[in-house]
Amino acid sequence: MILTPTPIAGVAIIDLEPRQDDRGFFARSFDREEFVRAGLNPHVEQANISFNHRAGTLRGMHFQVAPHPESKLIRCTRGAIVDTIVDMRWGSPTRLQHVSVELTADNRRALFVPAYFAHGYQTLVDETEVTYMVSGAYAPGAERGLRHDDPALGLSWPLPVADASTKDLSWPLLESWSPQQLAAVSGDTT
Repeated sequence: MILTPTPIAGVAIIDLEPRQDDRGFFARSFDREEFVRAGLNPHVEQANISFNHRAGTLRGMHFQVAPHPESKLIRCTRGAIVDTIVDMRWGSPTRLQHVSVELTADNRRALFVPAYFAHGYQTLVDETEVTYMVSGAYAPGAERGLRHDDPALGLSWPLPVADASTKDLSWPLLESWSPQQLAAVSGDTT
């Protein structure tokens, strides 16, 4: 594995190092010790799959607040996505900045998403499947979200949004969040 840090601390792109022969290849896609050495939280409590029928489908931007934060390792196993994350950590020098990475079944790339980052993606082709390894259990009361089109974030998506859930289209704009709501994302209650 090759773990490449991004300009946002704690976020890493994971590429495979395939060992090939006549049969195909073998590659390690997760190694707890390598993640620890890179300063990433390798704890996995759940594994999830998301299947999407149409190109342009948008899922996100989701995250969980304290005391139920979750980090994620995202990989596209069929089709292609643009995966985007936004730093929501209170006091972070990169707060509200984002990273976008194209993850495809062909490039076999993964993205490590730290806790307190909003996460979402858009499918680039029909019949796309995404896997998530997640560090914490889903806690409905701790779930929050950002609008994919919030002007405060300046996110751009490669395709027009063809499909999104009512919930994802209804998240409030950041301008309506109080400073206390923003601080509470990562457990700061001061």
